[in-house]
Amino acid sequence: MTRLIALIDGLNNRIGRTVSWLVLIMVVVQFVIVVQRYVFGIGSIWMQESIVYMHGFLFMLAAGYTLLHNGHVRVDVFYREATPRRKAITDLCGVLFFLLPMCIAVIWLAWPYVSNSWAIFEGSKETSGIHGVYLLKTVIIVFAGLVALQGVSLAAHSIRILRGQEAPSAEAPPELM
Repeated sequence: MTRLIALIDGLNNRIGRTVSWLVLIMVVVQFVIVVQRYVFGIGSIWMQESIVYMHGFLFMLAAGYTLLHNGHVRVDVFYREATPRRKAITDLCGVLFFLLPMCIAVIWLAWPYVSNSWAIFEGSKETSGIHGVYLLKTVIIVFAGLVALQGVSLAAHSIRILRGQEAPSAEAPPELM
């Protein structure tokens, strides 16, 4: 179980750190778009659409990373004051009854949407736009898969805490920082 946890945590950590570079790239591209438009009077639909793509990739692919580092919003009224054991039980139940079923529902419902997009290699409605809408839609399924995997890791951490095999922590293990 420890190897599975390390594998999932490491995967989401690497993906999160990699896609975080999209923030810098988005800023640079947006700056170039503004300079092109207002200084040179040049517009680029492709560059404008690339901002949307990068934004989508960033938030969808980094969701598992965010869950790994406890960055998602949660109702903290009861959780904040709970004992480590109660937090582990809450996390385990949350994963089993809410997170995993929701991820399965997202994959199930998005599959026809994504497969139809792949069937026609859906592209931009603009002639000079990015012709990879099918890739952007595929990220929906990847998002649900990465979050589900991180949910499995969170459940495994919770089980290990309940068994006394792992000390509870408010943050991810230090080796992932």
